[in-house]
Amino acid sequence: MNTILLRKDYGSCLPHEHLFVTLRRQSAFSIERADITSLTKHIKRMKKITIAIDGFSSCGKSTMAKDLAREIGYIYIDSGAMYRAVALYAIEQGIFQGDQIDTARLEQEMKRVCISFHLNPETGRPDTYLNGVNVEDKIRTLEVSARVSPIAALGFVRQAMVRQQQEMGKAKGIVMDGRDIGTTVFPDAELKVFVTASPEIRAQRRYDELRAKGDNSVRLEDILENVRQRDYIDQHREVSPLRKADDALLLDNSHLTIAEQKAWLLKQYHKATNQEA
Repeated sequence: MNTILLRKDYGSCLPHEHLFVTLRRQSAFSIERADITSLTKHIKRMKKITIAIDGFSSCGKSTMAKDLAREIGYIYIDSGAMYRAVALYAIEQGIFQGDQIDTARLEQEMKRVCISFHLNPETGRPDTYLNGVNVEDKIRTLEVSARVSPIAALGFVRQAMVRQQQEMGKAKGIVMDGRDIGTTVFPDAELKVFVTASPEIRAQRRYDELRAKGDNSVRLEDILENVRQRDYIDQHREVSPLRKADDALLLDNSHLTIAEQKAWLLKQYHKATNQEA
């Protein structure tokens, strides 16, 4: 299969870092020689869209969004990782005082919080960086999971993150997942998906994920409680609460295999771009 390699800035906090995005062939097209004119015309014919995937925590949104982006040659942006990075910053800087957030201090220090994504050559996926440090594993801990919802509920945090996300998506050709992508960040996205699953199934998935990473201290009942708490906070926060956009497609993946889910997403993508599946 012929591929086209394009460079794409993926976060503006650090000096230009580039992701090499492989655009898989989407129509009959081959390059026999360096025919730049034909290449340019082909790229223009390709309809790039914005894909917004929202839903509850631990629904597998990030995994499905990453896989879809890789399959169709789009850029993946994990908005949830951005809020997790802010929560990690608050934890490490002592901005949490028990369960309380020193909001005045965090708001003042938000200008120091620099979040970017850089390609991990081993996984082929972007990792999250906080002020130049890879924090991909740190932001996935239960400690951060327990703190991220109240951080994400702060209006000044959401405003800062939404600005960055909208800037990243100006050129389209992206898949972004989160809580308010289809309602707030990209309300005009051509394809919106809202993902759900039962709390029990989501807790089991999160438990299995943490155990697979070597965290044997976690308890399933603690994770289930965390899932329920996050659901409540996400749905009842004042700024950009979690809800299904009116024009979003509902995907309940409680009992779907990864292959079934992938096939469903690809079908919706082809419909949105007027391509034959």
